[in-house]
Amino acid sequence: MAAPGVGGMSGRNVPAGGETSFRRKARGKLPAIRGARPSVHNGQLLVSTGVPSLDHILGGGLAVGTLLVIEEDAYSTYSNLLLKYFVAEGIVNGHEIFVASASEDPQMTLKDLPAPLTDEVPKLERKVELEGPGSEGDSMKIAWRYQNLPKVESVPLASSRFGHYYDISKPMCPDMLQSVKTHRFYLPQMISLEEPYSSSSKMTCDYSQLLHSIQQAVHQGGFDGSNPQRGEKNILRIGIQSLGSVLWGDDICSDERPHNVHSLTRFLYALRGLLRSSLSVCFITLPAHLIQNKAITVRVRNLSDTVVGLESFIGSERESNPLYKDYHGLLYVHKIPRLNSLICDETDTKDLAFKLKRKLFSIERLHLPPDLSDTVSRSSKQDVAGSAKLLSSGCGTAAVGKKHLDF
Repeated sequence: MAAPGVGGMSGRNVPAGGETSFRRKARGKLPAIRGARPSVHNGQLLVSTGVPSLDHILGGGLAVGTLLVIEEDAYSTYSNLLLKYFVAEGIVNGHEIFVASASEDPQMTLKDLPAPLTDEVPKLERKVELEGPGSEGDSMKIAWRYQNLPKVESVPLASSRFGHYYDISKPMCPDMLQSVKTHRFYLPQMISLEEPYSSSSKMTCDYSQLLHSIQQAVHQGGFDGSNPQRGEKNILRIGIQSLGSVLWGDDICSDERPHNVHSLTRFLYALRGLLRSSLSVCFITLPAHLIQNKAITVRVRNLSDTVVGLESFIGSERESNPLYKDYHGLLYVHKIPRLNSLICDETDTKDLAFKLKRKLFSIERLHLPPDLSDTVSRSSKQDVAGSAKLLSSGCGTAAVGKKHLDF
């Protein structure tokens, strides 16, 4: 006779119908939120940045409760475009939006969002494709140092695609903008007219008004749990344009020894703590190339969860360099968050470049052009070989001489 309770077959645990009363304990699940999914690496809830290739580089998306800082390019062209992608992705998914700026009215930014491409996925034009086991001459058209490296897919497979694509040549439908709740913070409108303009104490930047507005949006929307949301749970997307510029009243971009040396870092510290305890995510563009004191740049990176830098070719010698003719700039991933883990995601983030087409902003691995092709002249080969010195050290051993490589 079996002992009572062994194997779950005790008399008191077996109902009359013969079925056991033991049930598997239900585990807690992440809240089902539209436009969000759990990470396969650490279970963190992720949202899309609006650029699928950037999501892939960041480990699947942008973690909820984190802070992403985009270090702007020289003319803020592409950083502002990424901010619009981030806001547009939130509107498509029905997320609540908070947009702050000191230079451009957020209302104008919302009216200039790109239209989503929901019916079709644009196809990227691949300049070099390996057709399997081909001839030896065809296989030599791709740079030898990149043949065995994994590719950064700018357009993932349809089954694993996260986020949407957008057409920057068409504005978003106004009906979509009206379907979501938006908050706008325009610094010139927040400065009271009663305050004397010459008062230096009032014009010093401590970002208190911006932080207070964000806290209000978080508390009133119930994103921190203080006021439970009715119906389906939602996410607050916060986008801040050119934080730290002189238009915010900060002097870190105009003076090597600014008076408000800790204003920006204190704001980021408080904002990061607010994000950690709420269903919100923040996207900030920062003119890091204008900051005079580089120690402030290091502090900003330490206080941010994810840091991505953009280097545009506009106005530089690389714009006419044949080595970079297929790209519009370089992308640097300075920091990836370490969440629910002792180590960070080891996603390969070296040698990345971006290019902008009519309907697609894509991030790809930077490849050297096929300088061994018969169609390239001898002078062009020498120019390409000489300009290869501009590549970063992560691109492998570049040609440093005046002549091209011989095989």
